[in-house]
Amino acid sequence: MTAVAADPTAEATPESGVSVGVVTFPGTLDDRDAARAVRLAGANPVNLWHADSTLSGVDAVILPGGFSYGDYLRCGAIAGFAPIMESVVAAANAGMPVLGICNGFQILCESRLLPGALIRNDHQHFICRDQDLVVENANTAWTSDYEQGQTIRIPLKNGEGGFVATDEVLDELESTGRVVFRYQGFNPNGSLRDIAGITNEAGNVVGLMPHPEHAVEAGFGPESGGGIDGQGFFSSAVRTLVAKG
Repeated sequence: MTAVAADPTAEATPESGVSVGVVTFPGTLDDRDAARAVRLAGANPVNLWHADSTLSGVDAVILPGGFSYGDYLRCGAIAGFAPIMESVVAAANAGMPVLGICNGFQILCESRLLPGALIRNDHQHFICRDQDLVVENANTAWTSDYEQGQTIRIPLKNGEGGFVATDEVLDELESTGRVVFRYQGFNPNGSLRDIAGITNEAGNVVGLMPHPEHAVEAGFGPESGGGIDGQGFFSSAVRTLVAKG
């Protein structure tokens, strides 16, 4: 049930040689948490700004959670047109690992890197809880350190986390193994078919609503389950990139 442990000494001296860009939009809350998770996985986090036009040579990109541009229109709708997203979309289409967490997931859908959309929770309230997820696909760039069928527990916090898509898209996601995570025990937002996260056809782009970056250190994540079930996201990407050389 526990993800691969990250080397705690990696924070000071990332030894993998891997650089992971963490994008900050106006309103982003969790960029520092994502950067710390990257360090703990043994990689070097690189701060990227929404107005940047390049990715500064990074090997992977994380779109963290929080908000972006006030999330007017729809969550992530304006951020999908941010200057840096042109480079993110091009790199993702070329195979670069890209992870979208919460608002980052919404941005990936608005950018058409992932299908579907995230809408207001069916109960119309913000929700914050420790959430159990089942790993449905352990063959993506961000989940290879997990086992298919494994249950992990990581924090979830959102008001607009209900994943929706047409039946045709949902059937395609299911039939092609692109549902990466499914809510277990309790569906916190009314997501169709209990879907918590999905991937693109190539498996290099993953988006999910819960927050793995808040479950990478014992004592700071969920109290039960060890609190470090989110580590596998970041160690998976580092391992994938190191293997590619």
